[in-house]
Amino acid sequence: MDTINSIAAEEDQFAYRFDTQLLIDRRDRDLDEDEISDYISSHFEGNSLIAVGSEELVKIHFHTNEPWKLLEYCNSVGEIYDIVVEDMIRQSAGLQG
Repeated sequence: MDTINSIAAEEDQFAYRFDTQLLIDRRDRDLDEDEISDYISSHFEGNSLIAVGSEELVKIHFHTNEPWKLLEYCNSVGEIYDIVVEDMIRQSAGLQG
């Protein structure tokens, strides 16, 4: 398997430009936030990962350049909703201008 590299948020604020947040609701089996976090960390490039919740609901926060891959994975784990994908570079440019 290829090694997944992650750039620390302090090193490059916009190395991963999309702030991706969503909720995963249990579908047919209990959710495991540690399992989900480990999978995301080992399969997707990004940083600032937060995966918290319970067996029924997990909240995900992750900075990545490929949010669609994260959404696809999370949808395979459970029902996803309250999806927010924000382009942090565009946000920063808007706030500075």
